[in-house]
Amino acid sequence: MSDQGVPIFPLRTILFPGSKLPLRIFEPRYLDMVSHCMRSNIEFGIVLSRKVPQPGMLETYATGTLATIIDWNQGDDGLLGITTLGTNKFELLSMTKQEDGLNIGEIRILEKEEDFKAPSNFDNMVNLLEAILEDVDLYHERDNFFESASWVSFRFAEILPLKIEDKQKCLEFDDPILRLNFLEPLIKLIREKSQ
Repeated sequence: MSDQGVPIFPLRTILFPGSKLPLRIFEPRYLDMVSHCMRSNIEFGIVLSRKVPQPGMLETYATGTLATIIDWNQGDDGLLGITTLGTNKFELLSMTKQEDGLNIGEIRILEKEEDFKAPSNFDNMVNLLEAILEDVDLYHERDNFFESASWVSFRFAEILPLKIEDKQKCLEFDDPILRLNFLEPLIKLIREKSQ
């Protein structure tokens, strides 16, 4: 495993900052990556893989999230299970494939979003999220997170049944208000369909 660059794990799912993502690891290249990351206490990058890569384009989207391994276990089937926590968003500048097939990316960490309370016109969304998370028993350690427009917008993007490309758009927004504005009509549509 290379000591330079960041290991990149392309998936057909999105990891948002502050989200937890359980993964089952079975390919040797990713078992080696997880072992290296745990031994060295380093993060790896998760990026959305493109369904059909375009000629000359990366096989993945350029915006991803760094993942820290916060827990691991061995399943009854012998496979390694890990739980990751999304930390910082990054831009994937380039990616090379090692001999073992592992992708190593040159990345640029994106600035953390400014953290502030969502404006009052989003109070209904904040209250809805609080009720949903209480109902499905998620994010117990959420103390004052509902005061954070960024946290609220990422949690909605995480839990809503959106198309994967819409989730990627939510990750790419660099402003929680833009993300909330994008999500608001989708939430209304989902609520109308469920009634």
